[in-house]
Parts: sequence; C-alpha cells; structure tokens
Amino acid sequence: MTIEDRIHQALNDFQIETPSWGYADTGTRFGKFTQDGAAISIEDKLADASQVHQFTGCCPQVAVHVLWDFNAEIRSKDVGQMASAHGVKIGSINPNLFQDQRYKLGSLTHPDIEVRKQAIAHCVDSVQLGQTLDSRAVTLWLADGTNYPGQDNIRTRKRRLEGALAEIYQSLNDDQVLLVEYKPFEPAFYHTDIADWGMAWSYARKAGEQAKVLVDTGHHYAAQNIEQIVAWLLDEKMIGGFHFNDRRYADDDLTLGSIDPYQIFRIFHEIFAYAHDRGDMPKIEYMIDQSHNLKPKIEAMIQTVMTAQELYAKASLVDHDALSGFQDRGQIVDAERTLKQAYDTDVRPMIADWRKAQDLPKDPLIALRESGYQETVAAERKKRRGAMGISQTSSYA
Repeated sequence: MTIEDRIHQALNDFQIETPSWGYADTGTRFGKFTQDGAAISIEDKLADASQVHQFTGCCPQVAVHVLWDFNAEIRSKDVGQMASAHGVKIGSINPNLFQDQRYKLGSLTHPDIEVRKQAIAHCVDSVQLGQTLDSRAVTLWLADGTNYPGQDNIRTRKRRLEGALAEIYQSLNDDQVLLVEYKPFEPAFYHTDIADWGMAWSYARKAGEQAKVLVDTGHHYAAQNIEQIVAWLLDEKMIGGFHFNDRRYADDDLTLGSIDPYQIFRIFHEIFAYAHDRGDMPKIEYMIDQSHNLKPKIEAMIQTVMTAQELYAKASLVDHDALSGFQDRGQIVDAERTLKQAYDTDVRPMIADWRKAQDLPKDPLIALRESGYQETVAAERKKRRGAMGISQTSSYA
C-alpha cells in the first residue's frame, strides 16, 4: 500500500466531534473576552458546527452540554431536528454537575443524600436524553473533591461515587457507553474524587462493561507520559474516548498541537500500533474540548481539526513491522528514527489530494474565510444581542 493510500484510508475512518460550548462565549474564573460572532443559541452552535463539518468533512457530530444547551423551552426533539437541518448529528451528552449551588460540597459524592439523588437523577435524565437523540456516549466529568485536609472522608466519598455510578449505569441501553473522565486538580485543590486514570479505570470497571475511561489530554501534570496511559488503557480495552486540547501548564484548553504536536502524534501512534497488533481499530470517541477565548471560534475549531488530521495521518505511516524488529534487537536509535521518519513526513499534499477526492476545499480555513460566513453571522448576532439586551462588555465568567 502506498503512502497516499495509507493516509487516505486513515482519514476516511477518522471522525472528530466538536463541542457546542466551543462556539459560544466562554472564559476563565477571572473573566472573558466576548466576540460578535460567538453563538448565542443552540441553533447558532449547530450552524457553526455545520460549517466546520462542511469544510473539513470529518466532524458530523456535535457534543452538547445539558445545562447550557437545553431548557424547558428547548427540548431534545427540537435540538435533534435543528441538528439534522444543519447536516450534523448530536454526539456525546455531557451532564452538568458543577454549577448548581447545591453542589458546593460535591455532587455524586456530596455528604447529603438528597443532593446525591438530585445529581444521579440529572445523570439518568442525560442518559435518557442520549437515547432520544440516538447518541452513543454519555461523558461524566466531576468537579467533586475537597479543598482542605479533613473536610470529608475520602474513602466514604469513593463508596458514594461507586454507588451513584452503579445507579446511572443501569439506565444505559445496549448501544450506549458511559465515559468516566479524570482530573488531578481544579476546582478542588486538596483532592479530587476521580484524580487520575487508575481511579477512573476502577470506577468504570466496577460500573460495568459499557463504562470506559475518557482521557482529556489537558488533565495531566506537566511531566506525565500520556501515551503510556493510553497504551495501558488500550491493552486493557478500557479506553473509550478523548477530549483533545493542548496545555503548557495544566488544564489550559489550548488548541490541539499548539504546544506539543509530537505528543499527540505519539498518542495516535499507540492507537495505530494497537490496531496493527490486533487487526482492527478500537472504537474510540474523538472529541475536542477547548476554550477559544482569544482566537475566532470557528477558525480555531477548523485549525484544530486540520492539525488532528495531519498528526493522525503521520501516525498512520509508522512502519510497525520494522519498528518491532528494531525493538526486538534493541536498536534504540533506529526504533526512534522510525517514529521520527513518519512524524517528519510532510503529509499536507496527500491530505489535499484526499480533500479533493472528497470534494472538499484544499484549505478548509481559507475556504471558511472566503465564504463570508463569519462576517455575516457576526453582524446578525451583534444585532440580535442588542435587541435581546445582552451586553458584549467583558464581564466575570
């Protein structure tokens, strides 16, 4: 198989889910900078996501955040119809367990059983929402934890969470998967209830076979070897999805590959190596989770997708048979050179050929700019905000 064929085959199967919240105004705990073109409603978000899919050809699904995208007036049927009208589909369902004032001491691990019941009910509702929208993944991220030693019993909180996950798991249908995400710190700074991949693994194992671990590439300490974590989870058949972003320090939520593209390549390499050994690709939900506070939102999303495609294409070129031989013989330099040869390959001409074959623009970012879409929606949304009395002055998030 030629290099071109390998890249085309890889890209044909590579799909990335974009997040609804990535198209709206977001910020940090200090504040946020607003953009005229930022989405106001769920329909705006779906329209913007449709543009990303239209120009890249690989983003047919949109992740939704239950609290931010649904309310009493906006039902699942409405959102499903909106998505279909824009040529996309609803992807992962993300419950919100960190904004309600009752969750000050936790949600699924809160000391008060009534608060835990509320959190469990919200998660079950989210699972059922996914069933209505024919969505496969329910992604669970908890802000639960403590800030001070002695604030709560860590082992008791562990058992509370195990019990809560067991209840939520029972509401899944046969086609759904529960993705358990982890994070070492923030907003809890003494301990978080799912602090690392081992804890997420344990919780998922106990919940059942349809529960897997979700790896957010920003949720690690700076020196952590993420591809080793990925390799372990692959070997144990416990990896279910990714939230892709980049970070310089911790959970910076920067655009993918902006800091360390080689790391993302190494992660993709572990996935391709596993597939080579097993004979087929594992089922993994690839998702973007980034905070586009400064970059234009749709442009940042397309930039991320293009970077992911390039790094995925590079990883598909690793000669696994040659690599295995060098590894078996202890030829370290040659083994590393095999990886670097794939990484250093300029895959952009082959990706351009793939786009041409798919009737896609050669450069999705330039095509977006030339379409005039951003200017049109920015003017319309600015006017609509004025009519709604929504200020675009920077404010605390």
